[in-house]
Amino acid sequence: MIVQLLIVLAALYVGSRYGSLALGAISGIGLAILVFGFGLKPGTPPTDVIYIIIAAVTCAGILQASGGMDWMIQVAEKMLRKHPDHITFLAPLCTFFLTVLVGTGHVVYTLMPIICDIALKKGIRPERPCGVASIASQVGITCSPIAAAVVAFMTISNANGYNVAIPQILMVTIPSCLCGLMAAAAASYHRGLDLDKDPEFQKRLADPETNKFMFGETATTLDKTITKEAKGSVYVFLTALAVIVAFACVQFFVDADTLATISRIPKMNTIIQIIMISAAAVMIVAFKAKPKKAVAGAVWQSGMVAVVAIYGIAWLADTYFSNYTDVMQEGLQGIVAQYPWSIAFVFFLVSVLINSQGAVVVAMLPLAYKLGIAGPVLLGVLPSVYGYFFIPNYPSDIATVNFDRSGTTVIGKYLLNHSFMMPGLICVIVSTIVGYLITNVLFPGYFASFIG
Repeated sequence: MIVQLLIVLAALYVGSRYGSLALGAISGIGLAILVFGFGLKPGTPPTDVIYIIIAAVTCAGILQASGGMDWMIQVAEKMLRKHPDHITFLAPLCTFFLTVLVGTGHVVYTLMPIICDIALKKGIRPERPCGVASIASQVGITCSPIAAAVVAFMTISNANGYNVAIPQILMVTIPSCLCGLMAAAAASYHRGLDLDKDPEFQKRLADPETNKFMFGETATTLDKTITKEAKGSVYVFLTALAVIVAFACVQFFVDADTLATISRIPKMNTIIQIIMISAAAVMIVAFKAKPKKAVAGAVWQSGMVAVVAIYGIAWLADTYFSNYTDVMQEGLQGIVAQYPWSIAFVFFLVSVLINSQGAVVVAMLPLAYKLGIAGPVLLGVLPSVYGYFFIPNYPSDIATVNFDRSGTTVIGKYLLNHSFMMPGLICVIVSTIVGYLITNVLFPGYFASFIG
């Protein structure tokens, strides 16, 4: 059992060194060793979650191809430029809600250089808004109705007897994550030396070439022309999200028996797939979005990479844990019975390894239910599935370092002393505590059950 666990961890570690796509592929090697080498019974890949990711990413990719995301970025940029003094708080809110709307944190690459530019030219140390804004772009994943982590939590929970709906999940994750982000932003408000007192920055400022590099250009999207088709695509996308939430609310307020008698409404995972694919089709036909451009876009490509990563990681994890569920239940039952919230540490540590919140939920949530942890506890600690800021190798963090022309947003000499560590830890810790309080202290009866 220990040797096989080491094989699982080795596959995850090696895969993380090569990137997200390699995570899924190299997990396949670990799976082959467990099945053919040790004779373990293969687990089940998370097909329902994968189908939803494909549908959501296709819709978001078409939205990007239509120019609709450019319009959303422009709206955010106008607000930031109107209130530059508060950029340390406003920047993470912008990146957070962009992710909530689109379901992926990879939409913020256009906005991040704008955040850096506004802060630098206002004389604010760019590390302050940039560090927490990068964190916010990933935190929003557990708050999006179409993100893999949220849909996977709902699907797996329902299969394990905790009938929770998307609105109920978001009622916990959105306020808790916003509390965490604002705590991180407050801690970042006076972080580091002011630019006029920073000797390293002043040294860079004195060099004519570096000075020109920092202040010679203005990063902006306001010069882009937004077409009627782009705006129309945004309206279609937002309508699709509203319809999904409306269906979820119907299932939220009406019990299962009543639903079965009044109509044949399918499950939410099927509803999300149908609506997302249909919305993508409407954007293509009615608003001239080009599928070839969508396939070449960052959103679609990163989403498909996530599909492969979740496919391989979740299948590998399910194969291992399903074969040793009884052993783990016996060994961990005492701990989780007395301290059920301690599962948050497991979620966080696994996320550090596999760089995907959706994969963490798919791989670890079934085990958590088998260990006897109550659904409300797992819902409360859901924000803890974000831990991959700990080792700064995620694309959004690396891109943020490169976008900051001032050089204040850094990956430290000792790797872990980087610009994302402090806001990331504060955000996840506060968010998890608030989420747990909401579901298990403030409203325990409400979140104990959804149906019945």
